[in-house]
Amino acid sequence: MKLMKQLNGLALLAGALAVSMGVQSIPAQAQIGPITDRVKARGELICGVNNQLPGFGNIDENGNYVGFDIDICRAVAAALFGDPDKIQYVYLTAANRQSAMQSGEVDIMSRNTTWTLTRDREWAVTFGPTTYYDGQGFMVKKELGVEDLADLDGATICVIAGTTTELNLADTFRARGIAFTPVTFDGDDSSFNAYEEGRCDAITSDQSALISRRATLQNPDDHVILEEVISKEPLGPLVSQGDESFSDIMNWTVYALFYAEEKGITSANVEEFLSSEDPDIRRFLGQDGNLGELLGLEPDWTVNVIKAVGNYGEIFDRHLTPLGVARGLNQPYTQGGIQYAPPFR
Repeated sequence: MKLMKQLNGLALLAGALAVSMGVQSIPAQAQIGPITDRVKARGELICGVNNQLPGFGNIDENGNYVGFDIDICRAVAAALFGDPDKIQYVYLTAANRQSAMQSGEVDIMSRNTTWTLTRDREWAVTFGPTTYYDGQGFMVKKELGVEDLADLDGATICVIAGTTTELNLADTFRARGIAFTPVTFDGDDSSFNAYEEGRCDAITSDQSALISRRATLQNPDDHVILEEVISKEPLGPLVSQGDESFSDIMNWTVYALFYAEEKGITSANVEEFLSSEDPDIRRFLGQDGNLGELLGLEPDWTVNVIKAVGNYGEIFDRHLTPLGVARGLNQPYTQGGIQYAPPFR
């Protein structure tokens, strides 16, 4: 008995030493949660999106959903199924997006939605990595001669109801003692149409949305976006709480887009990188190790993602750069931005 106690004590000591020395045990296979199980059994991903914001999410002339946020959905579908088209889109407004997430109407949401503490808790969702760092701004008709927010004293301002945009507008103008009259709408189309028709003096939204929609106005040069930004608007995908395996798939798919850009891996050259001798790249592309298994995915899931949509920079350049949207903070950290992927190891 005494010998057994000594052996047990040695075993415990060895385990403690292993932990202190950073020795890792062999990881178990991923535990699949209810959302992941449901999505895989269905054979397609249901993604809640916007269809009124060119560059981020809209319907093209062929009836297809296209845009930056759409490609985030397609990346997740590629990770899950090896096919970015195994996906069903559901148009969500600012008003119904919370109920759509809570009811399970959609598996994932990828539309312009700001990550806040209240939404994180009250919506019972898990936000993924921020895919676009934005801020709220204002657009006005150039003929009004407005140069800053103080010049909007007494103005009517178009804004989408039920958004952080509406709350930020009220908070900022109240704090500065600027009088205004909000004119609220339920979507981007109705809000920007009303602005163009002259039903309000100015319109407020995320800077990216203002740039996007300004390009669609009849005479874009007649409108100016003010320089002042009044908020932080971290935008990204989100899923319901209760399935860590599914939120992990969302998170690491987005990180894969960041990481591929950091390493110079694109949709055009990913095949060439399969023969790389760089151990980090080999792990990332599933040539060594079992990172895919840890997520319940195929070993080459990152290859499927990059082939389907490219890296983060490719997605940005495909949809946002043509509209005049600057990368700004959305550059990789290696180029002065704050997009940053944790290690794939």
